Amino acid sequence: MPEHRLSTAPATRPWTWIPTLYFAQGLPYVVVMTLAVVLYKNLGVSNTEIALLTSWLYLPWVIKPLWGPLVDLLGTKRRWIWALQFAIGAALAAVGLAVPGPGFLQATLVLFWLMAFASATHDIAADGFYMLALPQRTQAAFVGVRSTCYRLAMIAGQGGLVWLAGWWAARHGSVAQAWAMVFFALALFFGLVGAWHSVALPKPAGDRPVPRSAHFWSDFATVFAAFFRKPEIGRILAFLLLYRFAEAQLLKLVTPFLLDPLAAGGLGLTTQDVGIAYGTVGITALTLGGLLGGWVISRAGLKRCLWPLMLCMHLPNTVFVALAVWQPQSLVLVSAAVALEQFGYGFGFTAYLVYMMMVAGGADGSAVHKTAHYALCTGFMALGMMLPGMWAGWLQTQLGYLNFFVWACVATLPSFAAAALLRIDPAFGRKAD
Repeated sequence: MPEHRLSTAPATRPWTWIPTLYFAQGLPYVVVMTLAVVLYKNLGVSNTEIALLTSWLYLPWVIKPLWGPLVDLLGTKRRWIWALQFAIGAALAAVGLAVPGPGFLQATLVLFWLMAFASATHDIAADGFYMLALPQRTQAAFVGVRSTCYRLAMIAGQGGLVWLAGWWAARHGSVAQAWAMVFFALALFFGLVGAWHSVALPKPAGDRPVPRSAHFWSDFATVFAAFFRKPEIGRILAFLLLYRFAEAQLLKLVTPFLLDPLAAGGLGLTTQDVGIAYGTVGITALTLGGLLGGWVISRAGLKRCLWPLMLCMHLPNTVFVALAVWQPQSLVLVSAAVALEQFGYGFGFTAYLVYMMMVAGGADGSAVHKTAHYALCTGFMALGMMLPGMWAGWLQTQLGYLNFFVWACVATLPSFAAAALLRIDPAFGRKAD
């Protein structure tokens, strides 16, 4: 009787844990991918080092399908979630201690690396737990809630926390101490959310370790082999790796460009201004673009929408060319320009996400191993961001901001070439009439 209560009652109150779970899932990714860039820029690290070193932090998301089965084999997903949240909190507190020190770059990189592995593993556990803890109809009903809470984490981290770091630095006069306070606040949040989830997460009957089969590792290899035996796998991989080839380079240099002084070709914004323009206005526009892109694809299908969405994603890169030429000092104008670029990015990126669903599930959605194959797609997505981003800082240093942004526009051409080779079912992604 108690087991029955555990497996069914919590599913009726998903509002008590879904928002906090997916807000907590988004924050570590923002910390590693965005806050680290702003932190290092504020502390005087060069653009070359920032782009190279922070791009390596994508690696855990690239290779997470390799250890995903361990989450099924060892312990419950519920326990993985709150234990990893405590681990992320400890890593954040350690970053706060390391930032003011003389060897901050090496120490924080190690800690960010560990945090990235914990965050990637947390993604696996949280998404698996979501499917176990809720009936299928409730899962569908809360997809929008998940996405919204994840986006709110991006706004809170990339917008609110960046603004807070700038405000504390202006108030206390020490950039390093300001960032240390930000990371201590984050550590406290993860301690509290880990404690909350250790109590509030439901205990579904299906959340138990999967018995290890004698053929487990051979079955594991079979799942991988099936992915690489998909028809036209070369075209699929080319598209997954090249769709964001330009954006991967651009994103690494947006924050340094906004922060660098006018004499260096930047816009000379304060850290607080960047939190508003890029972290709040920009991410809000990104979210709205994603919502609209999903609706458009649902109406017309992926095949008809792919090229228009790609154009909407890549053409706004010219906004940064204009910003580099005119170097406007109006925060309102800069925010509007960033919002335009981010809206286009969010709008066009939905085509990429829907294409990954098609690859993982097959045109009719009936393919086996779709969860594992989708994880592999996300791994290639992360690899497509990691590799181009690594050289972006060096390239910008050689070219200057204006020529670098011109290059970012030219670098969109490989994605169009890869898209031209795809074969997509005209009905895929479109809702039935």
